[in-house]
Amino acid sequence: MIIKPETFLEWKTKRITLLGMSGVGKTTLANKLSACKWFHYSGDYRIGANYLRKAILEDLRNRAVAPASNSVDTELHITKDDLSAVTNYLGKIGDQSLGGLSVEAFKKRQALHRQAEIAAMKDVPDFIQKSMDTYGCLHFLNDAGGSLCELESPETIDILAEHTVLVYIRTNQEMEQMLLERARKHPKPMYYREAFLDEKLSEFMALKGYSSPARMPPDEFVLWVFPELFRSRLPRYQAIADEFGYTVDAGDVTRVRGETDFIGLIADAIAARR
Repeated sequence: MIIKPETFLEWKTKRITLLGMSGVGKTTLANKLSACKWFHYSGDYRIGANYLRKAILEDLRNRAVAPASNSVDTELHITKDDLSAVTNYLGKIGDQSLGGLSVEAFKKRQALHRQAEIAAMKDVPDFIQKSMDTYGCLHFLNDAGGSLCELESPETIDILAEHTVLVYIRTNQEMEQMLLERARKHPKPMYYREAFLDEKLSEFMALKGYSSPARMPPDEFVLWVFPELFRSRLPRYQAIADEFGYTVDAGDVTRVRGETDFIGLIADAIAARR
């Protein structure tokens, strides 16, 4: 949604989508806003709690040592601040004796995640209305997942741009190094575009001399590919912001203390685009 700064400031019910890499500060920023006034819609939470819940539970039951029971359901805790069940379900390609997945199984989960993320983003218009009618929130904030730019679903971006102001949080050099270091210390499962995955997996195997993905330690590819994934996503997010929304710097986001700062930051970004 392209909007004038004065219109945004006068907008009684503000609707915003935050875009950017995981770890750039979207959820932290959302948590600085009053929960009574701002409905925090977490795309990743919606993915896990709704669209992938059945698949995650089935995976947990299949991996259970004892026959599964309904008690497994009570052990699936997904919150906006703890999405580990979702990332653990995605898994990593590699030696299955070390907890890895075959390429076929990994791609199947990737496809399910893509479908779930698209569905979660297409739910945004309904939740905007629900946030007002059911929860009495004046404003709406969509905390989009870090893989949104990978979905290659123009229709999804169109829906978000129609109903919300898109704001891309652009990393600075300091934050880039922090995110790369965090990924090095704690390699976690990620979503990849299939074309990107195929290209980088072949490149990695040739570089490391692996004859088959089944011989790879699961963390090794994740560690190697993250910087490549990180750098490939930045221009994709910038392209979305350039066409449909606005850009703010991560350093400015860290200085936001509450609603007034947040609204001022976005108003400034809107004015800067003009």
